[in-house]
Amino acid sequence: MSGGRGAGSEPEPAGSRAPEPPQYLQLPQADLRPLSQVLAVLDPEEVGEGRFVASSLPGPSNRVYGGQVMAQCLVAASRTLPSGAERPPHSLHGYFLRMGRLGVPIELEVENLHDGGSFSTRRVLATQEGRAIMTFMASFQETQAGVEFQESAPPAPDPESLPSNADLVAHIQHPAAWMVLHAGAFDLRHVEGQIYFPMGQERANTQMVWMRARKSLPDRTSQLVHRALLAYACDQVMLEPALRANGLLWTTRDISIASLDHAMWFHRPVDVRDWLLYVQDSPSTQGGRGLGAARVFDRSGQLVATIAQEGMIRVPEPPDRA
Repeated sequence: MSGGRGAGSEPEPAGSRAPEPPQYLQLPQADLRPLSQVLAVLDPEEVGEGRFVASSLPGPSNRVYGGQVMAQCLVAASRTLPSGAERPPHSLHGYFLRMGRLGVPIELEVENLHDGGSFSTRRVLATQEGRAIMTFMASFQETQAGVEFQESAPPAPDPESLPSNADLVAHIQHPAAWMVLHAGAFDLRHVEGQIYFPMGQERANTQMVWMRARKSLPDRTSQLVHRALLAYACDQVMLEPALRANGLLWTTRDISIASLDHAMWFHRPVDVRDWLLYVQDSPSTQGGRGLGAARVFDRSGQLVATIAQEGMIRVPEPPDRA
């Protein structure tokens, strides 16, 4: 939800009846099937050599979700790899340049920078109506043997013992709550408690979050798809430690948040069907920006990815400082 979130507003409690979807939220299908929708938009149409066109998921504003564009760039880049090469992505870096608008096709132009014996590198420019919204680079590597070491996963509560964020916000009438409950393709469970609405959160620059896809995927699903889904999903939580460090919420009144740049390194095979633990921190917030970092472990304790993201975080100045 970062890379495309606008100003927040304070929620108002609702009764026991589930809230209706926001009237301005245009949904392509009644039953939502959120993971199916994500997979559909991560399948851009090839319209020429190295050129693709993609659509966008619905949302509670006119902004395209940044994680979606990043994942679409990754998939488009992978489709230009040498024929027959099995090279999953091992790293990516993207800059979010402008707000993407819903209802406008996203054009993806892939540039082949390098194909070597083990590695391939691609650059992607994502545009809407001729205006760049993201520049992106990714590197792909054939699966190879090598020396092995990893940092150990910290202790964390079992995800099944934690409440789902969807359950926590089920009776709150707010567009953000509605999206978490009805349109989220991933089940998120914060160890320290959710960060959407005021519920006694304590300030801290760290957090841990369990996450997995709400619906299973076929066993034949490629590592490309699993890693693209991880790139898609992680944009929801990367700036949260920076918010927690300053006592802020996603719904803090008049807050303005957007992803600026994003980097990922994939270390081991990813399976989004099972729980993944995000161990996160924010080393600094300053100048209207905040930095978030995450190490992602699978349920067995394997370190599968490392992520870093900087984002814009702006809040109104207090009256005595305005």
